[in-house]
Amino acid sequence: MIKHANGKVLEDRKGPVTIVTINRPEVKNACDVETVQTLHDVFAAFEADDEARVAILTGAAGAFCAGAELAELACGAAIGFCWAGKDRGATRRRLSKPVLAAVEGHAVAAGLALAVWCDMRVASETAVFGVFCRRFGGPMPNGCTVRLPRIVGESRALDMLMTGRPVDAREAQAIGLADRLVPAGGALAAAEELAHQLAGFPQMAMLSDRASAISQWDYREEEAIEREIAGAQAAFENEFQSGAGRFVGGAGRHGEFE
Repeated sequence: MIKHANGKVLEDRKGPVTIVTINRPEVKNACDVETVQTLHDVFAAFEADDEARVAILTGAAGAFCAGAELAELACGAAIGFCWAGKDRGATRRRLSKPVLAAVEGHAVAAGLALAVWCDMRVASETAVFGVFCRRFGGPMPNGCTVRLPRIVGESRALDMLMTGRPVDAREAQAIGLADRLVPAGGALAAAEELAHQLAGFPQMAMLSDRASAISQWDYREEEAIEREIAGAQAAFENEFQSGAGRFVGGAGRHGEFE
C-alpha cells in the first residue's frame, strides 16, 4: 500500500490491477485541491505503467466521494476548475486503459463526475448518485455534463443535472448509470473480480474496441469539456462561493434540500 498526499489517496497493486482509494473519511471523501491533483498524478503513473492493465477507483469507509471540499472553496481557494482543468485535472483526460468505479455510499457533485469518468460503475445497494451542489449554485465543469448524457441519455441526465435529486442504486442500475449492483459492502470485491477478468483478456482487441466506442461521438471530449468550463465560469464567480459558505455553516447536510 502506497500513501500519497499524507494518506489522502491510497494506492494498492494486485498484479495487473491498481486500486486507488480516496481516503478522507472525515468528510465522506470530499476532495480538496491536493487530493484532486494527487488523483491525476496517480492515474498518470498508472497510464504510463505497461504492467498495469486495469484500475479501480473507490472511497474509504463506506463512501465514494462527496464532491469538492466546500470549506476550501468557501474560503476562496481556486478549486473550481481543478477537476477537469489542464493543470493536473483529475477528470480531464480519458485514459487508454480501463478504470472501474467501486461505489459505496454517496457519489455526489464532483464525486459523480469521478464516477462517470470511469468506464464502468460497480455499485452496492448503499450507493447514491446526485448533483447535490445544485442546492448551492455549484456548476459541474468537471466532465459530468459531457459524460453523464452519454451514459444515461440526455433526458435522464437533465433530470439529474437540473434537479440535483438523489438517485439510489436500483434506479442507477435501471437507467444504466450503475453497470453492476451488489450487496452492501461488496462493491470493491466485485470490482476487483471484474478488473481481473478484463486484465486477463487479450489487450489489443479489447483496448481497440474501447477506444473506438469512446471516440465515436460528434464532439471530441476535450472540446466538449472546454465548452462546459466556459459555460460554468459565471456561476462560479457569482453563486458557488457563497453557496459553499452556506454548506459550511450547516445548511443542506445529509443531502437535505432547503
